[in-house]
Amino acid sequence: MRSGFPSRTVWLTGFLVGSAGLGGWLVQAQPSSNAGGAAFTSQTIDLGTVVSDVARSVKWYTEVVGFREQAGFDVPAGFAADSGLTNQLPFHVHVLTLGDEPTATKLKLMQFKTAPGARTDQQFIHSTYGFRYLTIFVKDLNAAVERAARHGAHPIAKGPVPLPEGFPADQGLAVLRDPDGNFVELVGPYKK
Repeated sequence: MRSGFPSRTVWLTGFLVGSAGLGGWLVQAQPSSNAGGAAFTSQTIDLGTVVSDVARSVKWYTEVVGFREQAGFDVPAGFAADSGLTNQLPFHVHVLTLGDEPTATKLKLMQFKTAPGARTDQQFIHSTYGFRYLTIFVKDLNAAVERAARHGAHPIAKGPVPLPEGFPADQGLAVLRDPDGNFVELVGPYKK
């Protein structure tokens, strides 16, 4: 650990790349207990995703799903190149969370207007290799689906559907697509 950093703060740099354009970014996490003695400072992960229209995606994730926008951060070109994240492209990361707690899940959205990514086949989760969907556990699936509908988002296929046998009987699943076609699962208590 570098001198000057608080002893209880650990900086992790993660880079997740999937054919859907997912990438991680610099995370500050407080140490926590881990079952089995794993060498992690947090039991949650942050997920970064490159989007085609960051304003539209921020609006979708905050209004449709209920994420909260937090302070974002800029990544300078030199650091992005030195770490292997980009080829000298600076970028801004919009940070969304599922709550205000320090351990809340973070979804980090970024856009590269001068170097747009390529779209992948997203017809089904098996259509392309890589990270394929985001699962969000909600307190009330019916209410979550109603909220999504108020903002023009509707479950795909026959959703919401009850979870199959072997899972809790009162739980259901609804799969939405974000503005770039990424799968977003909502799972929670469900009344048919």
